[in-house]
Amino acid sequence: MTDSATGPAEAQSRASYLLDGRRVTMADLLGSGLLEEGARLRFVRPRVGESHTAVVTPRGWIQLSDGEEFRSPSKAAMVAVGGGTFDGWEAWQVDDGRYLAQLRQELLDRAAEETDASVPEMEHQQTSLSPRERHAQLKGARDSAETGRPLSLSVQELLAWWGATGRGAVNDQIQAELANHSLITSPEFDKVSLTATVQLVKAAEEQTEDMPLAGAVPVAASTGVSEKLDSRETGLTVGTLPSALAGIVSVKPTATFEEVITLMVLHDFSQLPVLAGPHNLRGSVSWKSIARARHADPGAHLSQAIVDARDVRYDHDLIDVLPTLAEHDFVLVRDQNNAIAGIVTAADVAQAYGELAGHFLLIGEMDRRLRQVIAAAFTLPEVTGLCDPAGERIVSFGDMTVGDYQRVLENPGLWEQLGWPLDRKVFIARLEEIRRIRNNVMHFNSSDPLPRTDVDKIRHLNKLLREYGE
Repeated sequence: MTDSATGPAEAQSRASYLLDGRRVTMADLLGSGLLEEGARLRFVRPRVGESHTAVVTPRGWIQLSDGEEFRSPSKAAMVAVGGGTFDGWEAWQVDDGRYLAQLRQELLDRAAEETDASVPEMEHQQTSLSPRERHAQLKGARDSAETGRPLSLSVQELLAWWGATGRGAVNDQIQAELANHSLITSPEFDKVSLTATVQLVKAAEEQTEDMPLAGAVPVAASTGVSEKLDSRETGLTVGTLPSALAGIVSVKPTATFEEVITLMVLHDFSQLPVLAGPHNLRGSVSWKSIARARHADPGAHLSQAIVDARDVRYDHDLIDVLPTLAEHDFVLVRDQNNAIAGIVTAADVAQAYGELAGHFLLIGEMDRRLRQVIAAAFTLPEVTGLCDPAGERIVSFGDMTVGDYQRVLENPGLWEQLGWPLDRKVFIARLEEIRRIRNNVMHFNSSDPLPRTDVDKIRHLNKLLREYGE
């Protein structure tokens, strides 16, 4: 289905734009004709006997009766009521009784009809769902969430819908497309490990006021308004460690020393949490606390060996937990429902940061060897002529970036001068892949370990550089 004034190519572009990575806005509804300038909106709250009205402005914002304007339907609903949190897309209705969420769904359904099922392959992927297929999956997930049977899947399975093996650059796109269907993940998919299970649940509130819009595209041509786009970077959180939400072995406060000792020996644990219920942490026992209690009183009960235990939420920044780990060796982790769901030890953190350090070392070797190859084969004027003709940035070979290395080596004349019996285009294609991998790692755009295939790409390039660059 396409507008009569819109050609197939333009319709295809618009459809891909709407389905492939950003949040639908009020301006999109206005630009598509689903909403008209000056349209009246109502927000009825029958339980409290309230009714609020607003109008749609020429730029696709919501103007309340007092003249205030808001891009976000949720912010407009909150201000109209005077507080609270609302999904504005589910709150505001047009004159015929349809909610803004229904208009948004109609717009996305139109786009799904217009777009072709085949899309270009995303970087670092072999297969992914097309925007049309992903739209169908998300629409089905929302139907399931609304009937109280939310779809459960691993973070890895969710990422595969977007053809990704790790988080980072794809996060904003996933957040946006979930929001277009009033969905969120519980727990948050970017704050738990790749193997953790999440559910696609209906969002309790719409967060477009504070969340970035993915995709560097103007909102709607008819409005002339463009959004400032930010990036939501993902760092290491407690939940990204595999053990954080992997379950917990615990004992009740009424347990005996024999029960505790047996469990600790069987599982090779140094400590056990003491729980009066999944949400009620009483403390922990350890070999040290048991020894101290029995040394002070040979007839001691387990309660005398219980010591304080620290707990944090799964979405807590890992770096902020390091002082606690240094002092206590472990922290217990609460999930999205505030239940104790796992444990993180100092050894878990050391392994996570050790993997990250290993990636930095591999990338550092690649940078160093590429620089050595170029410095040995070319003069500095040859390099600056291609990479910095204004002479503002590169004073020595040490000032070069991976992008600079790529520009030098993809030059046919300089490649021939290098004298390598290798195919230039194939080499440059691999270097471009690794440049993107490097940027994600160096800019901390992902909390995930590098996939084995990415690590191997860097290792193999380093091996090639060692062989041909010496």
